[in-house]
Amino acid sequence: MNGNWEGLRADVRRTTEGLIASGRESGVQVAAYLHGSPILDVHVGSADRATGRALGGDTPIWSVSTGKALTATVVHVLAERGELTYDLRIAEVWPEFGAHGKERITLRHALTHTAGVPVLPADVTPEDFADWDRMCAIVADAEPIAPPGAVKAYHAWTFGWLVGEVVRRVTGRHVSQVLAEDVAGPLGVADELYLAVPAADLDRLARVEDRNLAALFDYASANLPHFDRVAPPGVRPGAQVGSRADVLTAEVPATGTMTARAAARMLAALIGEVDGVRLISPARVREATTPDGPPGPEWVFGQETTWGLGYSLDDDGSFGAAGSGGSLAYAYPELGLTVAATKTLLGAGDGDPMEDLRVLIRDTVSARR
Repeated sequence: MNGNWEGLRADVRRTTEGLIASGRESGVQVAAYLHGSPILDVHVGSADRATGRALGGDTPIWSVSTGKALTATVVHVLAERGELTYDLRIAEVWPEFGAHGKERITLRHALTHTAGVPVLPADVTPEDFADWDRMCAIVADAEPIAPPGAVKAYHAWTFGWLVGEVVRRVTGRHVSQVLAEDVAGPLGVADELYLAVPAADLDRLARVEDRNLAALFDYASANLPHFDRVAPPGVRPGAQVGSRADVLTAEVPATGTMTARAAARMLAALIGEVDGVRLISPARVREATTPDGPPGPEWVFGQETTWGLGYSLDDDGSFGAAGSGGSLAYAYPELGLTVAATKTLLGAGDGDPMEDLRVLIRDTVSARR
């Protein structure tokens, strides 16, 4: 690892070990790259508390919506090659999707969560999620909640099939295959960065468990009128879904399974060069991270939210994604820094230790510029 970052690594290790010792966490990975080189790769705790298997830096963890950063990256790599454009009308390559007046929805709308099709049927099941054609048919037949571009509504699950089916129709390959061959493979992390986990690799994964995320979903269901429409009770994005082999091995590209170090490496190759690999140009990074979509609160959670093309944009100049339960992966182009964290206990509502670590790493690097 480049530079003298022993103090930062010690601080992160001390914090993560404290979280494990207190019972707040069971397994945590935190990683960071600076100017294309790793400066931090901390992994503590267990991958599976039932067996006592230790969590390694190479142990992939289902990381919920942090996977959207992987799916978005696939799109930008394909756009860089001229294989698709952001303003492609989805129905041009996926004619069935044009039903119910959706013919004007573009890939840009899907990436910015303004396509107007965040809703799933109330009775959708994890078994449905394991059937790509069924889920694409459901999305194609969906009636929009608003005209394209009119409303910011987090497409918690439908983002994956919207974007993923465009990728499949354009390239003839599933989005997980494009990720493996065109993103993870060149970076040497094809066995640590997944949108669909090969069945042979399931035993390598960490086992996610619920801490109190399910309780937060119950609260959201009771208090947010649109929450159950976007995340129906049978498929709330928590441990009950993320521990299922059929879901983990399926194409569900609104979520992803990854190590922190692989996610940090991928983002580093977006904003710079990593061992000779740069995924997209600086101009495309700027385009992908320019705020897009209407102002105002988001439809599901009612909060002010800013998206670029597939990435969440933060006020501190970073872009990336975060997942329910505590995972995250963000890049700071101005600092040349990327930070990722993932963990096995899915929790919420009582602080965000992974976000605190992201801020610690960011501020430490910024202070040494």
